[in-house]
Parts: sequence; C-alpha cells; structure tokens
Amino acid sequence: MLRPDGPRSLPAGLPPDVLFDRVYGAWLGRAAGCLLGKPVEGWTKERIEETLRFCNAWPLDDYFPPVPPNQRGLGYDPWAASWLRGNIAQMPRDDDMDYPILGLHLLEEHGPLVTSEAVAQQWLTHLPYEMVYTAERVAYRNLVNGIRPPLSGCYHNPYREWIGAQIRADIWGWTNPGEPENAAAMAYADAEVSHVKNGAYGEMFFAALLAAAFVLDDIDELIGIGLSEIPAECRLAEAIQDVVLWSKESSDWEQTFARIKEKYGHYHPVHTINNAAVVVMALMHGEKDFGKTISIAVMGGWDTDCNGATAGSVIGTLLGARALPPSWIAPLNDRISSVVVGFSDVRLSELAQRTCAQIERIATTF
Repeated sequence: MLRPDGPRSLPAGLPPDVLFDRVYGAWLGRAAGCLLGKPVEGWTKERIEETLRFCNAWPLDDYFPPVPPNQRGLGYDPWAASWLRGNIAQMPRDDDMDYPILGLHLLEEHGPLVTSEAVAQQWLTHLPYEMVYTAERVAYRNLVNGIRPPLSGCYHNPYREWIGAQIRADIWGWTNPGEPENAAAMAYADAEVSHVKNGAYGEMFFAALLAAAFVLDDIDELIGIGLSEIPAECRLAEAIQDVVLWSKESSDWEQTFARIKEKYGHYHPVHTINNAAVVVMALMHGEKDFGKTISIAVMGGWDTDCNGATAGSVIGTLLGARALPPSWIAPLNDRISSVVVGFSDVRLSELAQRTCAQIERIATTF
C-alpha cells in the first residue's frame, strides 16, 4: 500500500528559546494529559460520566476529584489517591512516559541512526520486564529467547496491533521538528520491535503529526500530514478520515464519539484504531484549548492515560510551555518518576533540555 503525497519536510527554523518552550510544552502536555487519564484507565465513557456527574464534575475541566468515602462503588482503585485533584505532587510513573524517556536515552547513547536492534537493546538493558505490558511484554520475551526484530513483534503476539507502539511516537516527533518523514521513519524502526501493520502505523502517524506541529498550527493540516506518512488504504487511515468528517458534521464531541463507538467500538479497549480515533476526535473538537482537548480525550474512555497523553503532547507542542494553563501544569512540580534505568526521579525541564540537544544532533546528521 502506498502512502499519500505529503510535504515530507517543512522549514522549521525556530529560535533556540522558542524551540525549548515548545519542547518543554510537549513534555508537560504529555505528562498532564497522561495523569488526567490515569485514574480511569480502561473505563468506559459511561462509567466516567456516571462518576463525574455524581461529583458535579461533568464535563471534566480539571483533574479527577476524589469520590466521597460512602460512594466507593463509583470510586477509583485504592492506589489512585495520589493521582487525584488536590493530592498530586508530581507526575507518577507511567509507561506512557517511560517510553519517551527511553527513546531520548536511546538517541543520547546510540545516536540519530535509530534501528530496531538498538531499540531492542535499550529495552533489555533499561526496562524491567514486569513494567512492560501486552505487545511489549511478548516482544521482550521473544528478544530474551533470541527472536530479533521484526519477528519479535509478531511471533506469538496477539497484541501486535494494540496501542503500545503509538504511545512511543512522541520522542521521534519532538526531535524532528518540521521533518515528518524522518519522524515516521524513526517511529517505524521503533514500532517493529513489538508491532505490525496498524499497530506500527499509529506510531508513525502521531510522530509525523508532532513533527509538523512545530511548524503548522491547523489541526486539519496536521492530521493530513500524519496521514501522508502511513498507507492510504489502511484501516487506521480510514478511521481517522471518518473522525475528521464526523467532527465537521457535528460540533458535539459526544455525537462524534457515538459514531466512533458504533463503527469501531468492537476493537479491544487497548487497540490502536479506536484509541487513535478518540485522540483525533479530541483534537478536532478541542479548538486547540489545552484543557478542553485533554478532557475530551479522557472522557471518551478506553485507554484514557494513553489518549490524554497523546492529545496533551500535540497541544503542548503547538502552544509551548508558557501558554499552558497553570491549573494543569503546576501540580506536576516539574518532576517525573520513571522505571527507566537512570531516570527514577528527574525534572521535566531537564528532559526538554536534553531533547533539544538531540534535535540539534539529528539536524546535523540528516
């Protein structure tokens, strides 16, 4: 299958201070969106709405509120307390944040010529086996058993089109501002360790979109550039095009979501296609408002921390750190925990600085 025509490369030329602000915004936006969705990961829209209505918090416009103690039937998992409004001290550990950190370390250690073998080695040396899930855990087991990429991604791997590759897209977009083709190529090298077909295309789509978000700010145009880096007739492209059309036919995101659920709700709640559709829905209906976009991404349900993270990353990249609302960003305290070796407690601003160093390194290589 052929990809559509696309720009492949766009002139960026951002001054260093502006570039840092945009990259820092991307890290902060991803963290805030991820944290917003973390307490309700795997919930349906209906369960989320019921809980928030009980708390007089629907539609969502802040982190999830605690549920009164006498209503635990609507409540969260016991370990979610520190992820709720009023209790947040920093960005807690989440695999949706581990992977951009791991990708950054790969670039620092290995350089800009990203290969699937280099990605696989990073996993084995920097990720604990118990802290990877679904497709990644199967691929990790395959790697330990000597099955190398790309076979590691498909051998006895029933999760090979789930969302695990898509959540690894961001670092390739962030480090390739204005270079969607190169971002998608790096994303594919990363994805084929654990995924195939639409599982890989999700990572490529969002990597390309994020790379373009440093240059363009029209959501329609950004989605088009993302689509230009994946096969034109794949199932993911069809779903994304559906959501763009449905979002234009109604200004109500809930109507768009109902159509997503009707056509794509048969996919597993952790599949790439239905969750990518939710993120695109949030981008189309969010009006480039950070809080509105991540809230829509999470209120739709399914893989909420993944969807909030990706939506937050896109808007954070577009707006930059200085333009992000303090109500969403201040609770993070610029800190994040990770299971990636060497990154157990680090500042998000430091990650942004290190990302900018890799942008310069990549730009002088290609």
